[in-house]
This record gives sequence, structure tokens and C-alpha cells, in this order.
Amino acid sequence: VDFAILGSAEGCCGETARRMGHEYVFQVMVEENMAAFKGVRFNRLVTACAHCFNTLKNEYPHFGADFEVIHHTELLAELVASGRLQPKTQAGGGTFTYHDSCYIGRYNEIYDEPRQVLDSVEGLQRVEMPRNRVNGFCCGGGGGHMWMETDPNTRINQNRLSEVVDQAKADVVVTACPYCLIMFDDAISSKGMGEKVTAIDIAEALSGKKAP
Repeated sequence: VDFAILGSAEGCCGETARRMGHEYVFQVMVEENMAAFKGVRFNRLVTACAHCFNTLKNEYPHFGADFEVIHHTELLAELVASGRLQPKTQAGGGTFTYHDSCYIGRYNEIYDEPRQVLDSVEGLQRVEMPRNRVNGFCCGGGGGHMWMETDPNTRINQNRLSEVVDQAKADVVVTACPYCLIMFDDAISSKGMGEKVTAIDIAEALSGKKAP
């Protein structure tokens, strides 16, 4: 795979600023990023963040962006399907379930690719949570809620974790969004369930990362 990174020229896409009402800050970030993009030649922009993906793909075009944006789940599925990426065998046992991040799933209808990636891993047992795909349940981290002070016992991420453990009976919850990963890690830590369940990024599943 021929790729490059922006390095120190890479900045935040501005999604969080916009969702929290700081439109001016968002547009300043857009201008800075667009200037960085125009300084390099590329065919596709790949991001591992669901929030960045949705913002770059669906909102940046309003500011002149005319490049293709893909999420890393799409790239991983493409590489696995073409045989250019060989997943490591999952020899650690355990049951895996995939959490549909809002900005990958409902906003951009990417449901099959992440499941194709997981199903390509030999030895990986995948189960679905009752609420999945278009009916998937939010992790609670979007729209600035990651920083919102709420009752620890009623946080959305803890409700979703209960679905992972109690309904899907999974040992590993796989996500493709850093916000979701942080929210699951927080719920696992606050409920003291680190020895029972773990949260990983979908790319880690390809590397053979095991259940706890």
C-alpha cells in the first residue's frame, strides 16, 4: 500500500468544535486542513475516526473539498478481499461482538465491511448484539457528551456495555471509532469488569489480539 501522512501538518478536523457550537473555530480548522491537503498529492484520504470520516466526507465538500474519503474499515475490507492483507489467526478463544458506531453506521451506512473484516479472521467467533446495524445503540460519546457530567449509574456507555456482556455474552467488543473505544474503556473500568471483557479497535482484531 502506497501511503503517506501529513505529520505535524495534520490537525483536528474540527468536528467536536462544531457539534459543541463553536462554528468559527470549526471553520478555522477547516481552512487550515484544506491548505495542508492542497500542499500534497493523493488519491484517497483514509481516517480511523468515525467522526473525522463523517465530517471530512460530508461536511468538508461545502468548503471546497473534492477528494475521496474512506474509513479504515473500508480499506481493511478491501485489502483482505484482495488478499493483500492476511489476518492473524485468533487462537485466544472468546466471543467477539461488533458495535456499530453512529457515524459509520446510521450516518454513512457502512455495516457489511467491518463484519466482513471480522469474519475473515480464522478462529474468531462473532455474535451480534440485539441492537445492531441501523438499530444500533450509541456509545454515548458523540455531541460533546464524552465530557458531560452525568450520573455514573445512568451513563449510556454503561447501558451499552451491559448489552455486550449480558445479552450478546461477548468477551470482546470491537469498534471502529476512538470515541466509542474510550467510552467502552471507561464503562469497563468504572464497573470493574476488566477481567471479563475488553474493548478493541477493529484493526487490532486482525492482529490476533485476544480476549481477556
